[in-house]
Amino acid sequence: MGTLEPSVPCPHDTRTTHTPVHGRTALSAASDPFGERARAGLHARLSVLGGTFTVESADAAALQLAIDAFGGLPRHRLRAASRSFGVRLVVNDYRSSWVRTGPPRPTLTGVDGLLCATIDAGNFAVVDIKQSRALVCLTPAMLRFPYHARYELIELAAVTLASRAQELVPLHAACIGSRGRGVLLMGASGAGKSTLTLHALVSGMQLLSEDSAFVDVDSLRVTGLPNYLHIQPSALGFLTNASLLAQILQSPMISRRSGARKYEVDLRGIRAKLAATPLKLGATVFLSRRRATPHNALEPLSRKLLLKRLRDEQPYAAALSNWRQFERRVVALPAFELRRTAHPDIAVRRLQELLAAMPKLS
Repeated sequence: MGTLEPSVPCPHDTRTTHTPVHGRTALSAASDPFGERARAGLHARLSVLGGTFTVESADAAALQLAIDAFGGLPRHRLRAASRSFGVRLVVNDYRSSWVRTGPPRPTLTGVDGLLCATIDAGNFAVVDIKQSRALVCLTPAMLRFPYHARYELIELAAVTLASRAQELVPLHAACIGSRGRGVLLMGASGAGKSTLTLHALVSGMQLLSEDSAFVDVDSLRVTGLPNYLHIQPSALGFLTNASLLAQILQSPMISRRSGARKYEVDLRGIRAKLAATPLKLGATVFLSRRRATPHNALEPLSRKLLLKRLRDEQPYAAALSNWRQFERRVVALPAFELRRTAHPDIAVRRLQELLAAMPKLS
């Protein structure tokens, strides 16, 4: 698990004074106007999508957000040698104008592997794919909205850097599994991915990701971030596990950009079976709002329909250079439509039966 660690020299060295926000001396502003040589003071080593990240900052609260995102997760490895990445978190004194209303949605821009997510002049992330590094700048106002700071800037920067540099296929999908095999669960927001994932956890299945999955095309292994599960209050009606229900109800409530309010459940704080290693992709399942009968919950999809659904639901991934290779690999695997059942546990059983019928991994 990531921890706050002092860099060398020790931050207790009183020969260097730091301003409360910048962590830079007044004399350094002229010789180092961009703060490139400013000491971070604190760092954490974290595992993100099979890559090893060194995250550094002079601000403990900012670094803690990175640890909240990635600390304590299983250390997945996709290749023999892990890629190394660096992220610097800087807190500046820019005065944001939206303190009472909350931060606006980030604007995304980029060219030739240099990517930006910008909220305002003091809150933004810059990702340099070629240099394997990212810079995330935050204001004290942004730190008052930790969910947005973590999810929309810190997680976005690290996940984008790791996935693009390692040429992973990024999918808007959940991924659950057993015995090392995984099933991708795709569907638009509100299709029920989180509810199904919750009940899969209760049944003892492995969780790899709730909302985003990343596929290594060569090996068809899937990785993700099993850090949080976001549950709408209306999804709790079928949950009979009293202990888990109590933990969910004690979790903080966050507001999505869509306006939906959900419990943000830290999976590292509950008894959940998180996927210890990447899962070998076994099947693709599209969630449907159509009602199922007892006999047609899981309906096979043709190759043609599978490709159409993939392209329609994954426009970002479909525009990447390795998409065609991914399509060629995934059409060789079974694909299904999972229709809405009377109880989520019925759908989970169908998925368990699907995985149990697959050949064991050697």
